[in-house]
Amino acid sequence: MGGSAGSTAPKAAAGPAGARTLRTAHVSFRVRPRSVLVVLAGLVLLALFMALDIGRGDFPIGVGEVFRALLGAPENHFVVMELRLPRALTGALVGAALGLAGALTQAISRNALASPDTLGITAGASVTVVAAMVATGSAAGGAGGALASIGIPLAALAGGLVGGLAVYLLAWRNGLDGYRLILVGIGVTGVAANVKWWLFTLGDVNDAGRAMAWITGSLNARGWEHVRPLALALAVLVPLVLIGAFTLGALRLGDDPARALGLRVDRDRSLLILAAIALASIATAAAGPVEFVGLAAPQIALRLSGTARPPLVGSLVIGAVLTVGADLIARTAFGAVELPVGVVTAVLGAPFLLYLLVRSRRKAAL
Repeated sequence: MGGSAGSTAPKAAAGPAGARTLRTAHVSFRVRPRSVLVVLAGLVLLALFMALDIGRGDFPIGVGEVFRALLGAPENHFVVMELRLPRALTGALVGAALGLAGALTQAISRNALASPDTLGITAGASVTVVAAMVATGSAAGGAGGALASIGIPLAALAGGLVGGLAVYLLAWRNGLDGYRLILVGIGVTGVAANVKWWLFTLGDVNDAGRAMAWITGSLNARGWEHVRPLALALAVLVPLVLIGAFTLGALRLGDDPARALGLRVDRDRSLLILAAIALASIATAAAGPVEFVGLAAPQIALRLSGTARPPLVGSLVIGAVLTVGADLIARTAFGAVELPVGVVTAVLGAPFLLYLLVRSRRKAAL
């Protein structure tokens, strides 16, 4: 979104790389047909993956029957709407939040390696969840179910926010530098990982097993109680991020040109970083640390859209596609054995990280 235009009637003007700029009396915004096509294709693929994921289970349901149940047909309605749809929706919302958070961090830091995984957010959530499980342990007694449904998400949300804010504050030096942010994030993530493993030694085997199941990232047994807070958080945060998206284009030019355009660079950059921290923390609280989605989704969306920075809406959609697709693989690749979705995203994301590292090294050598 850009500045004001002088005409009251909407006008369209050609922009670079086929982009169209639409102008009204007060605002103008640029529409790139290729980016729109990527979003539409991603939504179609997401719908297909969700239908296939919903159809999996001890009682298989065909894709056509899934869509008919979603449209209100009584056949399979309970299985689809109450048992399986919440899991697929949770995966889509978690992936969308991580994809958007990754796009923000990569655009602000101007570094393809920036993501919630490298900025201490998922590591902070893991530490607090393991600590909560070890602290309650057998003392939870009959409240174990309450701990699982309320205590773990709250602990994850608090830990993600604390971890992200710690990186933010430690990286601040009269402003926020992207490279310093990543270096501090890697350091904080390493410290948090060691604290997490130390906490494992303090609990019994049952505590360690429950904690390990969560920190691998899983969509198992997700219900509407997980979907509703995720959807509400995204309904608030996504519009706010998109409204402030024009700031990213100016920040890409550098701090001095952005200030010359009238932006409060430090304030705007800080608000966007805080939004990314909130998105990643909420996603981690719902499903555990689903690794590499926040790293890969913005880069895939960038290459598909052909834009100069990761597109926000495209990253959001691609993140949802990656997470639901990974969950589908986790449930089908090994027959009756069902893997946590975080295991699949880690296996697929690690080679992508190596590719980005090699590519960054080659670019630096040129």
